[in-house]
Amino acid sequence: MKKFNFDQLKNSNGQKLYKRGKSIIPGGTQLLSKRPELFAPDLWPSYFSKAKGSRVWDLDGNEFIDMSIMAVGACILGYADDDVDARVMDAIKKGVNSTLNCPEEVELAEKLIDLHPWFDRVRFCRSGGEAMSIAVRIARAKTGRDIVLFSGYHGWTDWYLAANLSDDDALDGQLMPGLEPSGVPRSLKGTAIPFHFNDIDSLKEKISGNENNIAAIVIEPARGDDAPEQYIKKLRDLADEIGCVLIFDEITSGFRMCVGGIHRNYKIYPDIAVFAKSMANGYAMAAVIGNKETMEAAQKTFISSTNWTDRIGPVAALATIEKYIDSDADKHIIRIGEATKKVWEKRAKENHLDISISGLPSLANFSFNDEKSQEMNTRFVVEMLKEGFLGFRQFKPSLSHSDTDLEKYDSAVKKVFEIIANTDQEAILESPIAQEGFQRLTSE
Repeated sequence: MKKFNFDQLKNSNGQKLYKRGKSIIPGGTQLLSKRPELFAPDLWPSYFSKAKGSRVWDLDGNEFIDMSIMAVGACILGYADDDVDARVMDAIKKGVNSTLNCPEEVELAEKLIDLHPWFDRVRFCRSGGEAMSIAVRIARAKTGRDIVLFSGYHGWTDWYLAANLSDDDALDGQLMPGLEPSGVPRSLKGTAIPFHFNDIDSLKEKISGNENNIAAIVIEPARGDDAPEQYIKKLRDLADEIGCVLIFDEITSGFRMCVGGIHRNYKIYPDIAVFAKSMANGYAMAAVIGNKETMEAAQKTFISSTNWTDRIGPVAALATIEKYIDSDADKHIIRIGEATKKVWEKRAKENHLDISISGLPSLANFSFNDEKSQEMNTRFVVEMLKEGFLGFRQFKPSLSHSDTDLEKYDSAVKKVFEIIANTDQEAILESPIAQEGFQRLTSE
């Protein structure tokens, strides 16, 4: 593998383009999770010219193995999968949109219901954030109530950010500290209330006196780890007791431990489940799927958009699901993820580095237990870039990641952990430290 030095990374065409991008694109990128400042400021390649399998090429033609977030988990089969792309190209040749509807949306709806037979209605859109807004709208339409109780991260839209109208740091425990509700109407104050994961008593306290005002309880059934079975069961019972809609946000967890929703493994079923990211291997596609009683409320409100009718999303999703099933993708992804966790554990132990390893094998992560943890995280990313890897403290494996990739990664992590362990902590960084959470970018 080609190795890179500090100057090559700093003077790359990607860095030059990003400086131009930041001058005209507020925030620098369209997605917070892809901001270079979250990885290695001034050094992260920033843009890709090509992506295939587990590989990414930057604007200088340099090849990296992606052992990081894999398009934030969207490319579950790997980048530019031949089978999915062939189906999409065929669909493009036949026409992406028309005055009539594409038949694939019915086929995809039937496929999702086959995988989740406790559901019998489906609506589609094209991104996770808007899918969650649809789910919340349907819950409010069904119940005639306003308040949503939630745990976890659920996107950028008003219903969610309204939580910070009541308390400036209400979202700090929900994975995204520092999110300001600027632009969110003050009239939404009190309509979104966070509760802590796996804390039923805390949830009951927030419900007390508001039983007839709760439209929905929203959770991520898994992000770092599986939710405890008893917790999920109590949520189901509580939602039934107060007559609200139970929503599972599976935008991140869907298709990562099994085909479809991870709640299939729990055998405890929500009223609505929401999918996006992995379901179409990087093509824009999202689904809101639920039981008839709940989902028919969609007809009592207005939920509609032109681009939700394009053909590419459903075709890509059908091809992705088909290949996922045929290749037992979940087994491979879980195996690669478990092996990666063992790499971190072994190499950290060898170098007497104190790290914590957590997450599902398909959503694995590690952290340095040190007061200089963020500096060490940044140094890890920088040194992995030098070794030819997009490396990060998170790893979202795909079907395309091979044992050979893992062997090369193991060798790189061994070297990088040695560097971190043997570097004086006061001199751990020779580049800017990576940002944490949500921060504004300073214009240049």
